[in-house]
Amino acid sequence: QVQLVEAGGGLVQAGGSLRLSCAASGSIFSINVMGWYRQAPGNQRELVATKGSGAYTKYADTVKGRFTISRDNAKNTVYLQMNSLKPEDTAVYYCNAGRVVVHGGSMYDFWGQGTKVTVSS
Repeated sequence: QVQLVEAGGGLVQAGGSLRLSCAASGSIFSINVMGWYRQAPGNQRELVATKGSGAYTKYADTVKGRFTISRDNAKNTVYLQMNSLKPEDTAVYYCNAGRVVVHGGSMYDFWGQGTKVTVSS
């Protein structure tokens, strides 16, 4: 029905940068919120950043000032620019599309398959 395709993960040294992207496709009428979560081994999945269709943006305290979320509503795509990466940013990063209204009027949340980010010290 709706697919989220992520790209941009990889291995980077501490202090480096990566840019993640996530494109949503399928039977989409509108997407209220798009964002990124991450899960490190042994930890619960946690919020990294989310962005509404307008100006609303929220960041985890641990990434404020280093990560920037942006969104292209026309392309149903969300980006995460990650700068000054730290080893503790190592995790699988998951794209989320929240409160997606599909054709037919139903509303769902969707998740991507995850992309791995590894930051070496």
